[in-house]
Amino acid sequence: MIGIPVSGRILNGNQIRDEILAEVKQEIAALAYPPGLTAVLVGEDPASQIYVRNKMKACETVGIRSKTLRPSADITTEQLLAIVRDLNSDDSVDGILVQLPLPPQVDTQQVLLAVDPAKDVDGFHPVNMGALATGAPQLVPCTPAGLIEILKRSDIPIAGKQAVVIGRSNIVGKPAALLLLMENATVTICHSRTADLPAVCRQADILVAAIGRGAMVTRDYIKPGAVVLDVGMNRLTDAADVERAFSAHPAKIARFREKGTALVGDVHPGDMEELSSAYTPVPGGVGPLTIAMLMKNSVRAAKLRRG
Repeated sequence: MIGIPVSGRILNGNQIRDEILAEVKQEIAALAYPPGLTAVLVGEDPASQIYVRNKMKACETVGIRSKTLRPSADITTEQLLAIVRDLNSDDSVDGILVQLPLPPQVDTQQVLLAVDPAKDVDGFHPVNMGALATGAPQLVPCTPAGLIEILKRSDIPIAGKQAVVIGRSNIVGKPAALLLLMENATVTICHSRTADLPAVCRQADILVAAIGRGAMVTRDYIKPGAVVLDVGMNRLTDAADVERAFSAHPAKIARFREKGTALVGDVHPGDMEELSSAYTPVPGGVGPLTIAMLMKNSVRAAKLRRG
């Protein structure tokens, strides 16, 4: 019956990230040649700068050779394609990371398609997505791969479970569904056109929220005892939204009043904590795994390329 407190355990993404990074570091130490990762950071977007800086810091931690190229924000599609082609032909580069978003004058799809699939450490290229869809994954999108790591390393069974994924993006929703299917879950993908979305979600033993709307998934969506993986990262600036999302967390409301902004996932935090058997918090849940899986992909790309 909905409303019965279950008091879920926190799935600590920071701890799992550290485990993975320690394993990757050992793996790299055993290689004859450390992997090389190059990031392409176009322009001065503050969020992108933070993301790339964190990725480069992780490279330093595990022993990956890394560098960042910083083209100006007025770069053309052709100029950026030339940079990608140079990286494709550079044998010292095992992984290419084009940080999104790109400026509006750049054809993002054309640039991503130009990356050599063997160096596509984000796992976004249609060749890698096709390999995943046919059950022969090579380089898998990092966030969905991190979801599977969270479940496995937390000893949460997947096989035979009902999994519902809210969101059908190529970056999270679709690959997450495919990975859960490969682990023998029965998978339903939901989206904005799904009829009676809450009722479908209440069937889930494993609920993945990747829809990009702050605290949209409330108790009506959560079956008591479900495992909830919250992929969302939404910044709230409206006081009414913050008070609704953090009604069970007065300290966070007080912090919002000081800072004027609050971070929330796609799932209502209080409802998730009360009803789930286990859940990923925001922040500190799924997010840390994305960079950890990027490091794993960089090592995998190097091994596949170098035999």
